[in-house]
Amino acid sequence: MSRPLRVVEICAGAGGQALGLEKAGFEHELAVELDAHACDTLRRNRPAWKIAEGDVADRLTWDPRSYAGVDLLAGGVPCPPFTVAGKQLGATDERDLFAWAVELTSTVTPRALVLENVRGLSSPRFAGYRQHVLDRLAELGYVAQWKLLHASDFGVPQLRPRFVLVALLPEDARYFRWPQPRGEAPSVGRALAGQMASGGWAGAAAWSQLANDIAPTIVGGSKKHGGADLGPTRAKRAWAQLGVDALGVADNPPCPEDIFAVGPKLTTEMVAVLQGWQPGEWEFVGRKTAKYRQIGNAFPPPVAAAVGASVRAALEHTGEPASDVAGNSEQDPLYRTLRTARQRDGNTFLSHAQIQRAMGQQIEVAELERRLALLSRDFDLEISELKGAVTYRLGDFKAFVGQDLHRRHEVFALNRTRIS
Repeated sequence: MSRPLRVVEICAGAGGQALGLEKAGFEHELAVELDAHACDTLRRNRPAWKIAEGDVADRLTWDPRSYAGVDLLAGGVPCPPFTVAGKQLGATDERDLFAWAVELTSTVTPRALVLENVRGLSSPRFAGYRQHVLDRLAELGYVAQWKLLHASDFGVPQLRPRFVLVALLPEDARYFRWPQPRGEAPSVGRALAGQMASGGWAGAAAWSQLANDIAPTIVGGSKKHGGADLGPTRAKRAWAQLGVDALGVADNPPCPEDIFAVGPKLTTEMVAVLQGWQPGEWEFVGRKTAKYRQIGNAFPPPVAAAVGASVRAALEHTGEPASDVAGNSEQDPLYRTLRTARQRDGNTFLSHAQIQRAMGQQIEVAELERRLALLSRDFDLEISELKGAVTYRLGDFKAFVGQDLHRRHEVFALNRTRIS
C-alpha cells in the first residue's frame, strides 16, 4: 500500500469500525467517543491514538476545524432514532447525530464521508430525511450513495444488516465501487467451537453441530435498558434453536460436567467473535455488561474493512473510472416537490392536487396524507386552507445540525448519564 490515509472517526465506540478502517490502510488522526468504557478500550488497544472523550457535538471535546482536509470522516452515529425496535423519533430524538455528522463535512471538508446505521433508516418512514441528507451533501459538493450491507456477506456469522452512507468528491466518486460479498459466513457452532470446548465441556462437539446457522442480530442495548442480554423474545427463540441460552451472558465457557436445559450462555469473548473480531484480537475494558454493550453496538470490523478498502481504492483512483458519477436517485418525490416550491417562493402553499401534478403521480388522498404525516415528523410542515382546499408548505428540518439553541442540548444534558 502507499501512504496511510488519515481518518477522523466520530462516535467511535469500542473500535469495530476503527479496526476495520485500520486494516483497510487508514490511520487515525482522532477518535471521538462519549462512553468512558469504550474510550478506555480504545486506549488499551491503540495507546498511540488520540482519543477525545465526551459529547462529540460539544466544541470543548474537540475542534473539528483542526482536522480540516482529512482524507476520511467516518462514524457510527447513534441508532436509537431510527431502529424499528424503538419509537423512530428520527430528527426529534436528542441522540440523533446523523444530520449533524453530514453538516460536519462543511467544516472538516474530508475527501470522503462514511456513516453507518441500522436498517430502519432505509425504511419509508425516513424517505424525506434521507433525501435531505443527499441534497445537503450535493450542496456541499459531494456525490453520495446509500447501500444496505449484510455482515454475513463478509464472513461475520451473524444476521446484521447495516445501512451505509458513502459520500465522495466527484473526482473520486468515479472510482468508487461497493464491496462485493466475500463468501458464506461460518455457522455459530463453527465460529465458537474452540471457545466452547476451552473449559473442557463434554458437550462442546455436539453443540457445535447443533448450532449450524448464523446468529440473529446481536443487540447491545443502552444504559436505559437492563444488563447484558442477547435480545428481545423473538431473538431469544432464534438463539434457543442454536442451543444458546440468551437470558444473559456467561462469565466463563462451560465446565466439563455442565448440563443445560437450552444450552450454554455466551461469554463476551464469544459475542466479540460473532461480531467479527478474531479471538484475542481486541481487549474490552469494563465489567461484563459494559463490555457486552461495547461489543453489541459495534460495526463489525470485516464490514468496516471492506467498505474502507472500497473508499481507499476510490481515493487512490484504482481501477477504471465510471463515466457517470451520479449518486443515489431521488428518494422521496414528495419531499423534493415541497422543497422545490419552498426554494422557488418561500410563501407558496401546495394543495393535494398541486402536489400530485408536480410529482407526476396520482395518489389516493389518504396515502398522500400518510406520507405528509411521516414527513412532518422530521420537518416543520405548515398547513393552511386556501379557497376551501387544504394546502401545505415545507418548513425547517427539525434535526440538530449544530444549532446553539437547539433543544437537543437541554434534553441531552438532562439524560447525559443514560445516553450511550
